[in-house]
Amino acid sequence: MSDTLAWCGIDLKWAYTVELRRIGRRTACVQRAKDILHDALVFFAVSSNPARESSPEAYLNGIVNHLMVDEYRYRTRFVEEDQIDETAMILECSPEQIYETRQMLYNLQRIVDLLPKKCRQVFWLYHVDEMKQSDISTHLGISTSMVEKHLIRAMLDIRAFQQKMAH
Repeated sequence: MSDTLAWCGIDLKWAYTVELRRIGRRTACVQRAKDILHDALVFFAVSSNPARESSPEAYLNGIVNHLMVDEYRYRTRFVEEDQIDETAMILECSPEQIYETRQMLYNLQRIVDLLPKKCRQVFWLYHVDEMKQSDISTHLGISTSMVEKHLIRAMLDIRAFQQKMAH
């Protein structure tokens, strides 16, 4: 009897030992690694990509890599509250100012989240990752003028929000 357990062309013993260990090393969290592996297996199961059949482990590995990048980008969008020096904020700001600032940041984050995917990516790469427009166009495979249009769209949405808040 074989000691391998295969599912959809994936050796589950490999997935839950080698692949899970690799994910765990990169995420430094066993539970997060398990979540990423399980999400990758679900994406793998519903995928119709021909690479799924020809090299299933490599295809699963690619899905895992994309999920880890997405998860990392999501986690780095926010600063943990315990990383903020609250005493400095309290000394400089009143509770009302802190509340208003948090509300404004929350609302701005909601506006950015509501932007179309490419527009949000361009905005993030330009303003947070501080990439040049030409680098963004190369990275995303779009023209520089399209990068400019996405940035203008994002800034117009943010400006409309600011004007709405001023009234």
